[in-house]
Amino acid sequence: MHRESPRTIVLMTDFGVHDTYVGQMKGVILSRAPSVQIIDLTHSISPQNIVQGAFFLGKSVPFLPERSIILSVVDPGVGSTRQAIAVETDKQTFLAPDNGLLTAVFQTRNITRCVSITEQQYMLPCRSSTFHGRDVFSPAAAHLANGGLLHELGNAIDLRDCITITMPQCNSCDQGESWDGSVIYTDHFGNLVTSLDSTLFDTEKHWMVGLDNGNRIPVVTTYSAVPDQQLLAYTGSSGMIEIAVRNGSAAEKLGLKEGYPVKLSIRS
Repeated sequence: MHRESPRTIVLMTDFGVHDTYVGQMKGVILSRAPSVQIIDLTHSISPQNIVQGAFFLGKSVPFLPERSIILSVVDPGVGSTRQAIAVETDKQTFLAPDNGLLTAVFQTRNITRCVSITEQQYMLPCRSSTFHGRDVFSPAAAHLANGGLLHELGNAIDLRDCITITMPQCNSCDQGESWDGSVIYTDHFGNLVTSLDSTLFDTEKHWMVGLDNGNRIPVVTTYSAVPDQQLLAYTGSSGMIEIAVRNGSAAEKLGLKEGYPVKLSIRS
């Protein structure tokens, strides 16, 4: 039977773009699967920040091609006993270290199979203990892109044995009159993306985001709803509430870091 092969590999890492790590991964992939298309989702996950990587992955998956192979590496435990895993869903295939990076995938996608990547014939013959992105995951992804089957990478494992992490929370203790969350990350523009999920609360009401430093920031629809250089909050493209400054940087203005608490409440 002909095995139809995915033709797109999506890369997400915390490697940055100043070193040669991403280029070496692509070199391995294209050496083994020269016709594959590669999408760089991002290489700017904060170093070792598994939570941020899991969040990015969960929010991005709906927009990635069906049957694509999504190779994600945020791997502070590289070289340890942590497993390298390949997970197949009804739409895509994921390769990642088993450290919680696929938590959002486990929670939101229909998982059909999961294996531990152990077959050495689908790895580079000489492997570094610190660069499994190049030596383990890239050749495994190329194997799948060439039409290889998931079970050829290693033995099946129970999904319940895979590691999950606690994702950023959005909680209410007063029947939706207010919501508690935190800053997840700062984007390229200096906007502060929070865990306040707009799908959970009544967007017909008028809300504001409160900070421990005393700021009360109105939730509006667009940047143009406030004067230049003023703070605002809005629902970003990911569906999460973001804090911004019109034509400026909220990160610079407020100096807030990941994990800083935020509170959404109804404007009086």
